[in-house]
Amino acid sequence: MSWQERSDPELMQAIGRREVGAFEALYDRYARLVFSTAYRVLGDAQSAEDVVQDVFVRLWRNPERYVEERGRFLGWMLSVTRNRAIDEVRARKRRPLTESQVWDPDEPGSLAEGTASAAASREMATADLVDQREMVRKALADLPEEQRLAIELAYYGGLTQAQIAERLSTPLGTVKTRMRLGMRKMRAALEGRVGELDPPPGPPAAGAGARSQGAAP
Repeated sequence: MSWQERSDPELMQAIGRREVGAFEALYDRYARLVFSTAYRVLGDAQSAEDVVQDVFVRLWRNPERYVEERGRFLGWMLSVTRNRAIDEVRARKRRPLTESQVWDPDEPGSLAEGTASAAASREMATADLVDQREMVRKALADLPEEQRLAIELAYYGGLTQAQIAERLSTPLGTVKTRMRLGMRKMRAALEGRVGELDPPPGPPAAGAGARSQGAAP
């Protein structure tokens, strides 16, 4: 049996024995999907490619981190990829601006055309994006594995429902049901979390009630 015909757990066991052929087969099988997942989070091809390399290097060095009894290999790998990409987004958020990003040496005493405000806007947008993706990640993590995996393959992997059914060797109708149920649960969870972040309405301003009463005929 060739490496390409082996199951994911079999390939991982072989990687644990340092079988290069098993690693190459797993890379060929999932590198594109890992890239799509990372790109969906980062929106940058070079950064997504860096995540692909990092994920597979870690997989080769520490294959024991995958435990078959805890779930499908594909779900585990997508989770690792997504978390690594989110870490990169957070790292961007923490990176300080360099002097060249905010100061125009050709115009002493002035900021480069809108660079500072644009950079600040990007920082704020990145912070919001991190918060949103963190909420989505938590909502996904709370789903049953089969529902979570189907949604991850669609959202992060960019696969159609038919492709997901083929990838998981699962009937198309079952995939549709899992995605529908999973999306309902995620929607409810996200609405609840957003509600927790919204401040409750404050009390009316002092004297407002008296003024309104006094204004009444």
